[in-house]
Amino acid sequence: MADTVLYEVSDGLATITLNRPEAMNALNVAAKVALRDAAEAAAADPAVRAVLLTAAGDRAFCVGQDLKEHVGLLLQDQEEGTSATMNTVRDHYNPIVRALAGMRKPVIAAVNGVAAGAGFGFALAADYRIAADTATFNTSFAGVALTADSGVSWTLPRLIGPSRASDLLLFPRSIGAQEAYELGVVNRVVPAAELAGEAGRLARKLAEGPTVAYAALKASVAYGADHSLDEALDKEDELQTLAGASEDHGIAVRAFLAKEKPKYLGR
Repeated sequence: MADTVLYEVSDGLATITLNRPEAMNALNVAAKVALRDAAEAAAADPAVRAVLLTAAGDRAFCVGQDLKEHVGLLLQDQEEGTSATMNTVRDHYNPIVRALAGMRKPVIAAVNGVAAGAGFGFALAADYRIAADTATFNTSFAGVALTADSGVSWTLPRLIGPSRASDLLLFPRSIGAQEAYELGVVNRVVPAAELAGEAGRLARKLAEGPTVAYAALKASVAYGADHSLDEALDKEDELQTLAGASEDHGIAVRAFLAKEKPKYLGR
């Protein structure tokens, strides 16, 4: 994979690092392809039990589309009479979000600085967001005469409600980490100097946990957001049967009876 995105797997944890700090981790085509490939690799690898999505540098998590490259590609489209540039939503952003949100393992986003546009969207696609106290968030789309992409139209209203989501989309502004926490955009805020260590600790804890149960929890929360109570209850029954048949459940029960800490296998 290109060095615009770094990918490493260690002890069940896949760490995906956006690696264009000199460009505030803006998404050029190479970075989008590499991030898509890394997210899909993590989703498909049975050895990966949790994912940490993070970024290099201390200024930005990801400011979204690389507008310098984008302008050049738009001019090329005009000259050639095509619209290939906007295919990036279908070819890159959508597969990235589907991989992050849909993989059967937990994903943590460690937001170290500015998260804007698609960068905001990728953070929202994670299951858990921990932010540095210096982080900021901005939908940005309307500011460049675009609509929401990278799943923001789906994830943001579910986290903070349609009214607040519309406010942030129609009137883009930077919100600080504390406001993001109060709105429900992030789960935790820590001092910037502690972000890497705390995010790593949480991610490793998930990588050592009951992976089948985590996958079921992800599926049940996503399902419950769009279905009736009766349908959600039926889904819980289905998923609990699956989790109850896992090796990890047996390990947990035996460890409980023995008053020991369980050592899960992730299956």
